[in-house]
Amino acid sequence: MVRPRRGATKLGCLTWLLFVAAVGYFGYPAGDKYLRYLKYKDAMGQEVRYRAQRPIPEIRARLRFIADSLGLPEDAGILLIKRTGRQITIEAHYEETFDLPGFKRDVHFEPRAQGNY
Repeated sequence: MVRPRRGATKLGCLTWLLFVAAVGYFGYPAGDKYLRYLKYKDAMGQEVRYRAQRPIPEIRARLRFIADSLGLPEDAGILLIKRTGRQITIEAHYEETFDLPGFKRDVHFEPRAQGNY
C-alpha cells in the first residue's frame, strides 16, 4: 500500500504562497504610511519632552522639517501648538490615500503629543 506524502498537494502550497505575496504586496504601502505616522507622532513626543521650553516658531519649524523628511503630505506641517501654564500640546491633522485594486480610501491621521515641562 502506497501512502501519499505529506504536503504533496502542490496547488495548496502555491495558493498559500500567492496569498502571502498578495498580502505583502498590498499591505506594504498601508504599513509604510502607518509607520510614518508613528514616527511623526514620536517626533512630536520628543519635542514635548526635550524641547518644550523653546520658542513655538522653532518647534514648528523643526516638526515641519521632520514631516517633510518623512514624506508626509503638506497638511502634516500645519501644526497647532498650545501652551497653558506648564503644559504644551502639539497636534496635526492630515489625510493619506490608500490605493488598492478596485478600492481607494482616504484615511485621516491625527498625531498628538502632550506633556508638562
